[in-house]
Amino acid sequence: MSYKWLEWAQRIQSISQAGLAFSNDAFDRERYEELQVISAEIMASHTKTDMQQIQDLFLEEKGYPTPKIDVRGVVFQDDQILLVKEIHDKKWALPGGFCEVGLSAAENVVKEIREESGYVVEPGKLLALMDMNKYASIPQAFHYYKLFIQCEISGGQPITGIETAEIGFFTENNLPELSVKRNTTEQIHILFEFNRNPHKKTWID
Repeated sequence: MSYKWLEWAQRIQSISQAGLAFSNDAFDRERYEELQVISAEIMASHTKTDMQQIQDLFLEEKGYPTPKIDVRGVVFQDDQILLVKEIHDKKWALPGGFCEVGLSAAENVVKEIREESGYVVEPGKLLALMDMNKYASIPQAFHYYKLFIQCEISGGQPITGIETAEIGFFTENNLPELSVKRNTTEQIHILFEFNRNPHKKTWID
């Protein structure tokens, strides 16, 4: 499915946000605000989402726009991959989330895995850095980069967190219903390639 409209809407939003961040001219700011409304109209029309909700989301974004960074932990055990069931949508994902300011990507993934699954891990190889616009199963308002970091369990035990309902290990051919905003089936299959071939080069979109 093509989401060219999403690319246009994201670009319009990005231009408007940058303009509002740097322009002091009242007329220019009015034009940038109009662009922001147009972007919200496009997204609302194609996603059946309330336009005010989208505009409120845009208003929270300040400064020069850059892609948001989401880190995901990749833990293999006996040719199975660790997934957690999200309370929010009742679907499964690699443990992870947005990178927090003050923590490195590796520190973030260790924290997320511990909080969402109960396992203590040691971060290892960066397997992939993927542009979610290239795997857009579900349209999203902002542009995201996903970092997939392979980790080894060093301690802990399976315990659900405030965002997770279940924890499990799954084979490549027996995956549960995935939360595709967080990770797609295609991405999971790519990650299993690293489990079969540890010397595979890091995937960079």
